[in-house]
Amino acid sequence: MTDNTTEIAATAAPAAAPVGVTLTEGAARRIGEILGTESDGAMLRVSVEGGGCSGFQYKFDIDRQQAEEDVVLRREEAVVLIDPVSLGFLQGAEIDYVDDLIGASFKINNPNATASCGCGTSFSL
Repeated sequence: MTDNTTEIAATAAPAAAPVGVTLTEGAARRIGEILGTESDGAMLRVSVEGGGCSGFQYKFDIDRQQAEEDVVLRREEAVVLIDPVSLGFLQGAEIDYVDDLIGASFKINNPNATASCGCGTSFSL
Protein backbone atom coordinates (compact mmCIF):
# COMPACT_ATOMS: atom_id res chain seq x y z
CA MET A 1 0.00 0.00 0.00
CA THR A 2 1.28 3.48 -0.78
CA ASP A 3 1.36 6.62 1.33
CA ASN A 4 -1.17 8.33 -0.95
CA THR A 5 -3.83 5.70 -0.36
CA THR A 6 -6.62 6.53 2.04
CA GLU A 7 -8.00 3.53 3.90
CA ILE A 8 -11.28 3.47 5.71
CA ALA A 9 -11.91 0.68 8.16
CA ALA A 10 -15.68 0.91 8.48
CA THR A 11 -17.36 -0.37 11.59
CA ALA A 12 -20.78 -1.91 12.11
CA ALA A 13 -22.49 1.46 11.60
CA PRO A 14 -22.37 2.93 8.08
CA ALA A 15 -20.83 6.16 9.32
CA ALA A 16 -19.74 8.68 6.72
CA ALA A 17 -16.18 7.96 5.74
CA PRO A 18 -13.57 10.75 5.61
CA VAL A 19 -13.58 10.43 1.81
CA GLY A 20 -17.31 11.09 1.79
CA VAL A 21 -18.46 7.66 0.57
CA THR A 22 -20.38 5.21 2.74
CA LEU A 23 -20.56 1.45 2.30
CA THR A 24 -23.64 -0.11 3.93
CA GLU A 25 -23.57 -3.39 5.82
CA GLY A 26 -25.63 -5.07 3.08
CA ALA A 27 -23.28 -3.88 0.35
CA ALA A 28 -20.23 -4.95 2.35
CA ARG A 29 -21.71 -8.40 2.92
CA ARG A 30 -22.55 -8.90 -0.79
CA ILE A 31 -19.18 -7.55 -1.97
CA GLY A 32 -17.48 -9.91 0.47
CA GLU A 33 -19.47 -12.83 -0.96
CA ILE A 34 -18.51 -11.88 -4.52
CA LEU A 35 -14.84 -11.37 -3.70
CA GLY A 36 -14.83 -14.70 -1.84
CA THR A 37 -15.49 -16.48 -5.14
CA GLU A 38 -12.55 -14.72 -6.81
CA SER A 39 -8.85 -15.48 -6.54
CA ASP A 40 -6.76 -13.78 -3.85
CA GLY A 41 -6.24 -10.06 -4.21
CA ALA A 42 -9.61 -9.34 -5.83
CA MET A 43 -11.21 -5.98 -5.07
CA LEU A 44 -14.34 -4.24 -6.33
CA ARG A 45 -13.69 -1.09 -8.34
CA VAL A 46 -16.51 1.45 -8.42
CA SER A 47 -16.15 4.17 -11.02
CA VAL A 48 -18.12 6.84 -12.85
CA GLU A 49 -17.94 7.11 -16.63
CA GLY A 50 -19.55 9.32 -19.23
CA GLY A 51 -22.50 7.67 -20.96
CA GLY A 52 -25.79 6.08 -20.07
CA CYS A 53 -29.16 7.64 -20.75
CA SER A 54 -28.63 10.43 -18.19
CA GLY A 55 -25.04 11.48 -18.96
CA PHE A 56 -22.94 9.53 -16.42
CA GLN A 57 -23.04 5.89 -15.42
CA TYR A 58 -21.75 3.79 -12.54
CA LYS A 59 -19.43 0.93 -13.35
CA PHE A 60 -18.55 -2.04 -11.12
CA ASP A 61 -15.54 -4.23 -11.96
CA ILE A 62 -13.41 -6.83 -10.24
CA ASP A 63 -9.85 -5.52 -10.12
CA ARG A 64 -6.60 -6.95 -8.79
CA GLN A 65 -4.50 -3.82 -9.28
CA GLN A 66 -4.71 -0.90 -6.88
CA ALA A 67 -3.46 2.36 -8.37
CA GLU A 68 -1.35 4.61 -6.16
CA GLU A 69 -4.03 7.32 -6.07
CA ASP A 70 -7.00 5.00 -5.42
CA VAL A 71 -9.08 5.46 -2.31
CA VAL A 72 -9.68 2.15 -0.55
CA LEU A 73 -12.85 1.43 1.44
CA ARG A 74 -12.76 -1.62 3.70
CA ARG A 75 -15.63 -3.06 5.64
CA GLU A 76 -15.75 -6.65 6.84
CA GLU A 77 -14.53 -8.74 3.87
CA ALA A 78 -15.31 -6.02 1.32
CA VAL A 79 -12.55 -4.02 -0.36
CA VAL A 80 -13.67 -1.22 -2.70
CA LEU A 81 -11.41 0.90 -4.90
CA ILE A 82 -12.43 4.36 -6.14
CA ASP A 83 -10.25 6.48 -8.41
CA PRO A 84 -9.92 10.23 -7.62
CA VAL A 85 -11.98 11.41 -10.61
CA SER A 86 -14.88 9.10 -9.74
CA LEU A 87 -14.58 10.10 -6.09
CA GLY A 88 -15.38 13.68 -7.10
CA PHE A 89 -18.74 12.49 -8.47
CA LEU A 90 -19.40 10.23 -5.47
CA GLN A 91 -18.85 12.68 -2.57
CA GLY A 92 -21.53 12.03 0.04
CA ALA A 93 -22.79 8.90 -1.74
CA GLU A 94 -23.86 5.66 -0.12
CA ILE A 95 -23.16 2.33 -1.83
CA ASP A 96 -25.91 -0.13 -0.95
CA TYR A 97 -27.09 -3.56 -2.06
CA VAL A 98 -30.82 -3.99 -2.64
CA ASP A 99 -32.62 -7.32 -3.02
CA ASP A 100 -36.30 -6.77 -3.80
CA LEU A 101 -39.08 -8.11 -6.03
CA ILE A 102 -37.65 -6.66 -9.24
CA GLY A 103 -34.16 -8.05 -8.62
CA ALA A 104 -30.96 -7.67 -6.67
CA SER A 105 -28.35 -5.04 -7.47
CA PHE A 106 -25.95 -2.51 -6.09
CA LYS A 107 -27.52 0.90 -5.70
CA ILE A 108 -25.67 4.17 -5.25
CA ASN A 109 -27.60 6.82 -3.37
CA ASN A 110 -25.82 9.90 -4.71
CA PRO A 111 -26.80 13.33 -3.35
CA ASN A 112 -24.96 14.98 -6.27
CA ALA A 113 -27.26 13.45 -8.89
CA THR A 114 -29.98 15.80 -10.06
CA ALA A 115 -31.67 13.14 -12.19
CA SER A 116 -31.30 9.44 -12.88
CA CYS A 117 -32.66 6.90 -15.30
CA GLY A 118 -35.33 4.39 -14.37
CA CYS A 119 -32.86 1.55 -13.89
CA GLY A 120 -30.65 3.66 -11.58
CA THR A 121 -27.39 2.95 -13.38
CA SER A 122 -26.97 6.39 -14.90
CA PHE A 123 -27.36 9.91 -13.57
CA SER A 124 -26.86 13.57 -14.39
CA LEU A 125 -25.49 16.45 -12.36
